[in-house]
Amino acid sequence: MEREAPTWFGCTIMSVDVTLDRPVAAPLEPQRRLPVIDAIRAAALAAMASYHTLWDLGHLRLTAENYALTPAGRLAAEMIAGSFLLLVGVGLVLMNGRGVRLRPTLTRFARIGGAALLVTLGTWAIFPDAFVFFGVLHCIAVSSLLGLPFLFLPVPVAVLAAAAFLVAPHVVDAPILDAPALSFLGLGSVVPRTNDYVPLFPWFGLVLVGIVLGRLGLPKLARSRLGAWTPHTRLGRAATVAGRHSLAIYLIHQPVLLAVLTGLVTVVGANPRAGLRAFRADYVTICARTGGEPPLCRIAARCTSEALLREDLFREDGRPFSGTERLRAQAISQGCYAALEAAARMAR
Repeated sequence: MEREAPTWFGCTIMSVDVTLDRPVAAPLEPQRRLPVIDAIRAAALAAMASYHTLWDLGHLRLTAENYALTPAGRLAAEMIAGSFLLLVGVGLVLMNGRGVRLRPTLTRFARIGGAALLVTLGTWAIFPDAFVFFGVLHCIAVSSLLGLPFLFLPVPVAVLAAAAFLVAPHVVDAPILDAPALSFLGLGSVVPRTNDYVPLFPWFGLVLVGIVLGRLGLPKLARSRLGAWTPHTRLGRAATVAGRHSLAIYLIHQPVLLAVLTGLVTVVGANPRAGLRAFRADYVTICARTGGEPPLCRIAARCTSEALLREDLFREDGRPFSGTERLRAQAISQGCYAALEAAARMAR
């Protein structure tokens, strides 16, 4: 006697003859791995490592400012994260497009979820005020499960769902969703303080876009010359190996970068102009708040910062001022503004 084969999202997994107690259908196999996809993932890894290097240089004060936190830097970070999430969707199609392979899928989820937990614990120890509670790995882990139904639902449904996730943060602004337990959604009115924030809205939408692209494009890619590409150079082979081990590289590269650059800053010292832009911005804010004229405040900020640099009194590295140094710094600031104010009165 045979019983009905179990299904997952409508796909037969295995049929078993209970009389003979042996399988009569082979387990589902993933689609053929495409080296070109691994190479694309390696390119995303290289971009990510470059961005993290830029962030580390700024954090360790080896550059005049943290360029990773500028508008261009933030845009680059979003594009890099987006590329990874698109590849997550494509990877789900490659792995489960012919039917969900439950054990490998859960193993992968546990591995990525465990790595995400390590990131949370590590950043909580190093950056307790801005630790990562739902970054790119957390989003990938959750999206790897949420995306499974969309491998088998009609493609238009996946497209609509992707559009909904991508648009929702622009139309939903609910303070009630600012609660810490709901911050992973990304629909609150305040962006939480954290070094890596990749909430489900809108980022799961990019995973769905990747699923759509995978379902529509992978069959054509597999039949194309690009899909048949195999690496023959050292660079190509290194890229595909890196792409196959992206999680390990993600976890290892940042501690290595921080260790190397921390050693470098110990030897060469911090950039003397590190923090200058932030100092000037703070100076202008305080100056204007206490009754100063904004144009004069901006010029005075530049005058003061340059004078402090000349006298080695520009301290953004935590070194304490002596009483004499503090009085001298205050005198420089007051002198710069007074001189500018007097010149402005004479011009009138």
